[in-house]
Amino acid sequence: MEGGAAPAVSDSGAGAAASSAAPTGDGPAPVQAHAHGHGHGHDAFDNHHHHQPPANFIHAHHRKQDSPVPSSSWPVSLNELHSPLDDISVDLNHYFVGPRDLSRHTKWPTFLRIHGSILPRLILPLVFVGGWSTAITCISIIVYPLEVSSILLTVLGFVVGLALSFRSSTAYERYADGRKYWTQLIQTSRNIARLVWLHVREREGELAKDDLLSKLTALNLVQAFAVAVKHNLRFEPAIAYQDLIGLVGHLETFARDAHIDDPDLIKPVHKTPWKATGEYLGVSFAESNPRKLLKRAKKPLGHLPIEILNHLSTYVNHCTVEGLFPSATYEGQLITAVASLNETLSGAERVRDTPLPEAYSIAISQIAWIYVLVLPFQLVEQLNWLAIPGSVVAAYIILSFVAIGRELENPFGDDVNDLPLDSYCVQLAKEIDIITATPPAKMERIMRSSENLVLYPLSPDGYDKWKDRSVEDIRAALRAKVIAQKLQPSQQQQEQSLKEKNVMVEECMTQESASA
Repeated sequence: MEGGAAPAVSDSGAGAAASSAAPTGDGPAPVQAHAHGHGHGHDAFDNHHHHQPPANFIHAHHRKQDSPVPSSSWPVSLNELHSPLDDISVDLNHYFVGPRDLSRHTKWPTFLRIHGSILPRLILPLVFVGGWSTAITCISIIVYPLEVSSILLTVLGFVVGLALSFRSSTAYERYADGRKYWTQLIQTSRNIARLVWLHVREREGELAKDDLLSKLTALNLVQAFAVAVKHNLRFEPAIAYQDLIGLVGHLETFARDAHIDDPDLIKPVHKTPWKATGEYLGVSFAESNPRKLLKRAKKPLGHLPIEILNHLSTYVNHCTVEGLFPSATYEGQLITAVASLNETLSGAERVRDTPLPEAYSIAISQIAWIYVLVLPFQLVEQLNWLAIPGSVVAAYIILSFVAIGRELENPFGDDVNDLPLDSYCVQLAKEIDIITATPPAKMERIMRSSENLVLYPLSPDGYDKWKDRSVEDIRAALRAKVIAQKLQPSQQQQEQSLKEKNVMVEECMTQESASA
């Protein structure tokens, strides 16, 4: 859609909003209701959530799928809300920017792969070590011998090994904890989506439409929570991101108010080529403060994931008041699931906000560098000029573990080896779509299908044929099923025909009936 002001989303439902937002170009038509909440219709449980979105959601961001929504495209079109994950594609511009796309496959041997390697961050340190070892070697061979006893190498090597082992184990533990909390978040979100879609009752008549749309709104909040947690863990405070605004743009939140007051809140600072290159190479002086956007805010930013949980709890309360739960058990399960989402949020924030104590980080880094700098003094006597490449290789091995530990310490960032949170959120959205793609099934229809092979693989007969038999025959067949499995022939003789197997079943059933 091009041109025109953003239409207001009122309480009158999806039809009124759609009629006020007719497209003026060849672009995709606006979407007012979708499984992800790409626009919202009538909210049956909280009418005050609908507001006209601000017309200043116009910004740029470093990830395409997180880019803010243009002001001329509200309601947001389907294509805009579902941008492909081009940001994690392997190309020259994003080769060292992550997280990696786990769905991609490479045939390169592991030791030759660069994407995901720590090597780019070690280029400058290895160049420095190469120059240092060259200087020490030249002085030792040409001017004056600077050899050091190898005993120092043995003593320091033991200490460095302990330090690197501690660093690696603690870093991977944090990485594994981050993945564990996201697994719990996805699992709980699936449970909530299943409970809401299958176990919340839909009333008759016009109320059925309200109940259906309120279900979709609640599932949108489940998806919005995962996306909001992703942005929260990356210190991205606003809501004008392309994968988030369509889900929570209609809610009254502190983040929305802060963005209206300061449209430039999430506008990133322009990076010079030198600064971008320095970040790729791991130069500490080029790294920006990850909390810069939080400090830039002029108004309180609130806590968007918690605010979303409040709205989700409002839906549970709405279902209780309207009597939409067939049993109080489902209400308790939903309340427990919402509490579980809060636990995963707290756990993920613990991983992000509790890094390795600075004293440990400094000491491990200093120990590793002291060992690397002393190494040429000990190698030059035995290796002569080969001490130069030997020192560089040893430095790569030692410093790589230090760099890997630093990169894995916060698994929620944008490094290549960080957790692919964008992919997790997209996958969760697809799974919610799968759940809502079909209405709740009726057990009678599932059970009474003629294609329901109730005793498969023992019998090819469907439900309709077994229904005509007695209860004693069915139980005898179940016992015969166990006997048939025990009498299964060896692997060399497993080509017994289906007809012979049925004859054996009938014989067993006859014997059981006679004995009964």
